[in-house]
Amino acid sequence: MSNLDYRPQGDARWERAALETIALAAIREQRAARRWRIFFRLVYLLIFLFVIGNLVFFSGWSETSSRHTALVKLTGEIADEKLANARDIGSALDKAFADSGSVGVVLEINSPGGSPVQSGILYKRIRDLRKQYPKKPLYVVIDDICASGGYYVAAAADRIYVDPASLIGSIGVIYNGFGFAGLMDRAGVERRVQTAGANKDFLDPFKPQSDAAKAHLQTMLDQIHAQFIAAVKAGRGARLKETPETFSGLVWTGEQGVAMGLADGYGSVESVARDVLKAKDIVEYEERGSLSERLNRRIGTTLGASLATAFADAAERLGLHGASADALR
Repeated sequence: MSNLDYRPQGDARWERAALETIALAAIREQRAARRWRIFFRLVYLLIFLFVIGNLVFFSGWSETSSRHTALVKLTGEIADEKLANARDIGSALDKAFADSGSVGVVLEINSPGGSPVQSGILYKRIRDLRKQYPKKPLYVVIDDICASGGYYVAAAADRIYVDPASLIGSIGVIYNGFGFAGLMDRAGVERRVQTAGANKDFLDPFKPQSDAAKAHLQTMLDQIHAQFIAAVKAGRGARLKETPETFSGLVWTGEQGVAMGLADGYGSVESVARDVLKAKDIVEYEERGSLSERLNRRIGTTLGASLATAFADAAERLGLHGASADALR
């Protein structure tokens, strides 16, 4: 046997298999690298679109001299930490009134209500702005619903326009909770709580509610209700056709609201701008806030969901089944 035949015949096949393994590994690595490049390019694209969107959004805040209807939207629950909070809505209203090009302001409301404090602040803000800018009216246009705190705010307007099927009113105050005292007794659970102040725990759901606690809570609700009623009467004036049911907390249709004097007529944002203010061009005003706030409030949820989806997809393609979208939070 010659020296050339000294290696076993299987060696050639082994080398070929090794080369194929190395080549396949290189191909897989290249594919993985390409997928990561696609993933990061997608992330960069989303960030770029976000930045451009904010630049376009912010650029719309410069005062415009063209004649237009200023639009401010109040949507959702009225509360300090929600989009419909007195600080941001009030700032948007300030800008809408101050703009020399706005001939009037339309406040579009679609809210079931919320905090009486936030609603009261907005009510007063609107009344003050109407005094500061007597030649600029503020009209409220009600979308699906304007109830409770939403109507509290609306009552400050010069006029209120509804759709016949809108829901309006609910002029009342509510506190609700649960009582677990009986359940605790049946379960044999002892409640241990100490207070400094005899009534500090008067709303504790794990103890029976005393008559004194009920009376105190009712007094608070009645006072807030009286404040609400006074605001509605001051805002609506002689237009209000008061009945025993007006301030009972009932909700009315827009058609009923017009008949009761809770609203002035039918209209949409577009029809009020065109037919009432005679300025069909509509410019929407919003409070910008900081970049981080805008990220959290306007685009954060959508962007976060898009990034999480992209990350999960890339992780699946790369075989990183243990990866989690939580890494982006």
